[in-house]
Amino acid sequence: MKRYVLMGWLLWLAVPALAQQNLLSGKFSVEELRNVLIPQREWTPFPRREDRAGWAQADSGMMKAYVKKAETYLHYQWPYVPATKSLLIERTGNRDEYQSISFQKRDVLGVLLLAEIYENQGRFVDPIIDGVWSICEESFWGASAHLPREVKGLVDVSKPFVDLFAAETATYLAWVDYYLGDKLDAVTPQIRKRIYYETNRRIFEPLMNQPHSWMQSHANGRPPNNWNPWICSNWLNAVLLLEQDNQKRTAAVRKLLGVLDNFLNPYPADGGCDEGPSYWGAAAASLYDNISMLNTASRNAFAYVYADEKFRNMGRFIYRAQISPNYFLNFADADPQPGMAATMIYRYGKDIQDADMMRFGAYYRKPETGALPRYHFFRNFYALFMQQEFERANKGLALPADVWLPDLQVFAARDRAGTTQGFYLAGKGGHNDESHNHNDVGNYVVYYDGQPLLIDVGRGTYTRKTFSSQRYDIWYNGSAYHNLPTINGFSQPPGNTFKAQQVTYQGGKEQVTFSLDLTQAYPAEAGVESWIRSMRLKRGREVMITDQIRLKKADSLSQHLMTCYPVETGKGGQLIIRSKGHKGQSRDFVVQYDSRKWQPFVEKVALQTPEDQGIRSKWGDTIYRITLKRLQPKTTDLFAVTIAPL
Repeated sequence: MKRYVLMGWLLWLAVPALAQQNLLSGKFSVEELRNVLIPQREWTPFPRREDRAGWAQADSGMMKAYVKKAETYLHYQWPYVPATKSLLIERTGNRDEYQSISFQKRDVLGVLLLAEIYENQGRFVDPIIDGVWSICEESFWGASAHLPREVKGLVDVSKPFVDLFAAETATYLAWVDYYLGDKLDAVTPQIRKRIYYETNRRIFEPLMNQPHSWMQSHANGRPPNNWNPWICSNWLNAVLLLEQDNQKRTAAVRKLLGVLDNFLNPYPADGGCDEGPSYWGAAAASLYDNISMLNTASRNAFAYVYADEKFRNMGRFIYRAQISPNYFLNFADADPQPGMAATMIYRYGKDIQDADMMRFGAYYRKPETGALPRYHFFRNFYALFMQQEFERANKGLALPADVWLPDLQVFAARDRAGTTQGFYLAGKGGHNDESHNHNDVGNYVVYYDGQPLLIDVGRGTYTRKTFSSQRYDIWYNGSAYHNLPTINGFSQPPGNTFKAQQVTYQGGKEQVTFSLDLTQAYPAEAGVESWIRSMRLKRGREVMITDQIRLKKADSLSQHLMTCYPVETGKGGQLIIRSKGHKGQSRDFVVQYDSRKWQPFVEKVALQTPEDQGIRSKWGDTIYRITLKRLQPKTTDLFAVTIAPL
């Protein structure tokens, strides 16, 4: 009897863990899902164009701005995308010339659609028809950079596959069909027929019948990244709006829920996004997009997801990763100053009942100019009907004093909660096969009064090289250009076996300490037996980085520090960083080191390659690397650097 009681107790304990798996696809059977989904012909996610009373509730300021912008496109000449532009990805590595044409066409179509909905007089219909037809005639709806390498820069039209921007395109066309179907049919039924034909051929059929790598974990175990929920959000929009066959529509949603679970199941419980805040807007936020749209299509049958703690933590990450109003934590490929999708963030916060997230979203509200965000077109429809609430909402930034994400192995701490004044220190453990990975285990950043001091350079311009076997030949992706050591001539290699160990975090009123063992982050040839790095914020005083090491050999040893300000050598083991405050005022900081042990070198990093142009756009031509070279390396050593105001 005791045995059965014990087994029952263990099964009861296992229920919460099991419930965390397949949160989305495990809720409804196929038949139940068919019953909860509103049929396509009855579904009205937003007022139809002819519902003028409904559209009177939309924000008139936003709509007038769209009309003003659309008027500049009345005689827009829809460009074709030359084959040679697509070939540039193979010939020069350039992806932007192709994408700039493709993206602009979709932007113009979106603005024209919104203007016609508001005005409803027909003067934008012909330009919209031209745009739909032009886009349908494109050989590939996606990005040339996403083409399989074997096709050499031009799509194989006999083998359609779905990337980010092919899915985005389907969304634009689906909303055109939803809002203007009757006006298109009045011209000719061939337009809507073409929309469905092309979307079905390029999106629906490939997604239902072909494997796509973004749908599940990679062969090496890396979980899906932002491609998964981002593509699914557009797939969901398109199939809910366009697919009239109820069986096919339900089957697509059913499969999509399973694909989303492949993203959600391995996601860390702490909600940490290893792609960083700038990708969060297409990762956790895109998962929210899916849930939000599913709720509109099912009379809130998926509202239960909002109570899930992991899902709630995924939302909270965006304000937990904030340094100051302009700067965010930018490990890996993330941007230091990403844009914030304010209305979406506010909605996410409202749905999970997080007041801090709502205030955060409202803080970033901007006046409407008629310009559309580059991606996630459907978010605009939600935004149109919430502006009065959004304007009245409380605005503010949480700026937590302490953030600890144990699954992601990232911490952040500032001198005081609720203010950017003083020091901000953040560091990471993790491994070197994270999404958008840089080889950066043990890296850290230091900010003061919300301004950068010691930085993570982040990513530059994406080219063919960025996601190739040459990725780590790009300087800013390697550990030698992070705040990390080079040991016996060796930097950190890529791969999930190169990781942090013994990661600990200890918060406190006076100080915060983050410690990790970097031994396994370096190759065996580096000869590391033990490398314990401790990062300490002494609140209101200084930042201290301490390394306690034991090596098999001590041929050479150097430490690197990255900054975006000029550096001068001072007296007695001091390096002076000539920084600037947020108002441009001069402010000097000292990096203190043991001058008996280390010889400093300062170099300005030359920004010359196509990839470097992205660094210029984020930081300017201002990147400096400090290298401290150990004068007489020892196999056992203890050393530290401190950073403090001068």
